[in-house]
Amino acid sequence: MKKVAIKGIICPILTPMNQDESINEVELRNQVNRLIDAGVHGLFAFGTNGESYALTSEEKDRVLKVIVEETNHRVPVYAGSGCITTKETIDTSRRALDLGADVLSIVTPFYAAASQDELYDHYMEVAAAVDMPIVMYNIPPRTGNALAPATVARLAGDAANIVGVKDSSGNFDNMKQYIERTAGLDKEFSVLSGNDSLILPALVFGGTGGIAGCANVFPGTMVEIYEAFAAGDFERAKRVQDSIRIFRACFRHGNPNTIIKIATGMLGYPVGSCRKPFCKLSAEGMEELTKVLERCKENGLH
Repeated sequence: MKKVAIKGIICPILTPMNQDESINEVELRNQVNRLIDAGVHGLFAFGTNGESYALTSEEKDRVLKVIVEETNHRVPVYAGSGCITTKETIDTSRRALDLGADVLSIVTPFYAAASQDELYDHYMEVAAAVDMPIVMYNIPPRTGNALAPATVARLAGDAANIVGVKDSSGNFDNMKQYIERTAGLDKEFSVLSGNDSLILPALVFGGTGGIAGCANVFPGTMVEIYEAFAAGDFERAKRVQDSIRIFRACFRHGNPNTIIKIATGMLGYPVGSCRKPFCKLSAEGMEELTKVLERCKENGLH
């Protein structure tokens, strides 16, 4: 199995689209280089911000191929391969391996409720079928299924290639328990924040970074949170972490990844809209977002 350092700021890169909702490969390559130039430590293909829920299997394969090719080993490439069934997750994971991904990000099954034993069996079967590092992905507000801390610890201990977990529950105590319950393992295990406002708290308590949707808008700023903390400059890390609060406040107006894509377009990048119907922002939301982006520019966010 390839060994990859699961740490830093990993950007769940958005999927640029043309007006007809086809994939804009030219802009996708541009975004890959923009993010790497800003210092991100990894790229995550078709996560929530990449509209994984809206892409066909063929489109996911093409997006991943372009990202892997353009990245050219400069940073690790993570591929979201989680599906509803174990069989489809294995098939998707194997395709990601063949296409050159470095790490799998596997969200819990969704739509149907799953017990903790079912989730354990699901991840163990996938881990046995694909010789790649696996980062589990907990986002119960979107999937309806939550990975309990005890299940995460059990999987981390039982599967050599399950090497991390991303927590997007928004519950810091849950993420803290992930860190505490995996701290005594005889292998490296990474806990990543999926909530951009909790990256610094996660680092303070032993996490290794974050998969940060806001890095699509302010990649340099998000990277600075991690780099300042790693350099021992907690006060700077705290200032930078706090600086994104006004942008994240805009999420009250709608779907966060829709707002992130709109904001990226407002910065001058032709990334297009999210696929319908998840593409609208109210006039009030647009007005606030416009003012916030100007304030962020004045405050040095980049």
